[in-house]
Amino acid sequence: MEQAAGCPAVGGSYPQKNAEILSSQYGINLFLAGLLLTFAWAVHAVGISKSHLLSYLITLMLIQLLWMLWYLCRSCTQRRLIRDKDTHAGARWLKCGITLFAVITLILDSFKIGYYVDFSNCLSPAEGIFPVTHAVHTILQVYFLWCHAKDVIQSFKTLERFGVIHSVFTNLLLWTNGVLTESKHQLNEHKERLITLGFGNITIVLDDHAPQCNCTTTTLCSIFSQGIYYLYPFNIEYHILASTMLYVLWKNIGRKVEHHQQNKTPFKFHGITVGMISGLIVLTSTIAIVVVYLIQIGGSKIKSELALTMFYLHAIFVLALMCTAGIVALLIYRLEDRSLDNSKNPARKLDAELLVGTAAGSWLLSWGSILAIICAQGHPKYTWYNLPYSILVIIEKYIQNLFIIESIHREQEKVNDNIKTLRIVTISRGSTLSLTPLYEEIYNGRAARDSGDIPCLFKGSICGRENNGAGVAKEETSQDNSLVMHSASDFSFYSRNSATNNKRRILKNIAAFLFLCNLSLWIPPAFGCRPEYDNGLEEIVFGFEPWIIVVNLAMPFSIFYRMHSAASLFEVNCKT
Repeated sequence: MEQAAGCPAVGGSYPQKNAEILSSQYGINLFLAGLLLTFAWAVHAVGISKSHLLSYLITLMLIQLLWMLWYLCRSCTQRRLIRDKDTHAGARWLKCGITLFAVITLILDSFKIGYYVDFSNCLSPAEGIFPVTHAVHTILQVYFLWCHAKDVIQSFKTLERFGVIHSVFTNLLLWTNGVLTESKHQLNEHKERLITLGFGNITIVLDDHAPQCNCTTTTLCSIFSQGIYYLYPFNIEYHILASTMLYVLWKNIGRKVEHHQQNKTPFKFHGITVGMISGLIVLTSTIAIVVVYLIQIGGSKIKSELALTMFYLHAIFVLALMCTAGIVALLIYRLEDRSLDNSKNPARKLDAELLVGTAAGSWLLSWGSILAIICAQGHPKYTWYNLPYSILVIIEKYIQNLFIIESIHREQEKVNDNIKTLRIVTISRGSTLSLTPLYEEIYNGRAARDSGDIPCLFKGSICGRENNGAGVAKEETSQDNSLVMHSASDFSFYSRNSATNNKRRILKNIAAFLFLCNLSLWIPPAFGCRPEYDNGLEEIVFGFEPWIIVVNLAMPFSIFYRMHSAASLFEVNCKT
């Protein structure tokens, strides 16, 4: 009888596991078909045009729109039902970040619509339909993620698995399309600049996908065409963030959630002044370096070499500071004795995997640069700065990954329930006052301020020296003996927590500093400041086309790593 009762539960897991496998295979095939179509357009394959690729993407977006509308309508009809939620998924700050990127993506879509109107005589209708569909898709998807990113789906699980995984790979294909379009633009600019560095032996052939007709309004066309490529980095980040949030939603389908209250971890500026100021200095200097770099590079050989040298020196200094900060944080963790949270958490697991996986992109570029410096026959002066820069990139990511992964797995500090209050006895004008402020007040140093008297606990001396008579003095003496016994253990407890508080303050400053540094290091490659292109030494050693392929494959992961690290460090700062 016991086996019969248990069989349905055991057997019931098999259909759900099969649904997970089938839906994942569906998504992979969907992605591979789109990836091949994207590649065929990029290499100018016969019979494949941009309209074919855009038509495929439009179809995928329309299918996702239908699924999201169905899910939203079904959720609206069942809004009174109590649903399981994954409190770790879809944090508010993450939703705010994706909303910001989505707003800039809508501006990009409006630029594309204006670009299509100006070149409507020679562009296919798909190029006009795509930005409109994409804008609607963006608005509905952001609304969907705000409302349902935390859902743990327990009904229509098989259908929902296919719908969610379709959404994941649709966003990945839109991300791939954005990366490829932006990379082709950067490559064309790079080819035009190479000649200024003296690499005349590299054949300059522009990969031009520009419309073959005249623009109706030249000024607007120039604004739209140039503005589009400055907005692509935000569009790229939007789609990769959306795909990760949807992937967590897919992993949570059918999951049994432990019902416990999660502590809210709001972001506070208090206590992180040093980290914020240091990080803002790095951010400001990085923006200045990028502006100067983009102005100087390609102007002449001397200006290009000075721009590269300036970039490398600045990056070496910043990476060295980040390595030092990460090492200090890890040393603090080694001094603490706190257990790790090993409970099942799809969002946390995905964060750790993305950190290591995307770091491999920049590691690949760094090892390529190191090998090129070692093997090259000639070494211009500025290329030697590339060696410490590449080594520091590898070390910094290694240290930072350790710090972030350990931070997100550490259990949050909890107040000991056995210690409810600390009893403080003071003598004022010959009377005994028993003050029992909460532990949190004493921990934050507010007990003395709120009571108006200075407790014996913090003074470390006998309070009863001011008295009004000899009779009171005897009473004080007996009370002082018991007070000293209690305050000794209380003072040691307070000292331990004061040391812990100092460690937390240092860790929060380090997290804030690394957060701003990662944002700073995201800016240069995202907006065209890419020494891997402009250095030229790697292209001589490996060949122009092989190295460009490596850079185009690895750079998107390197860019995403910085933004994902910044998001993870923001979470670390809130939890610390």
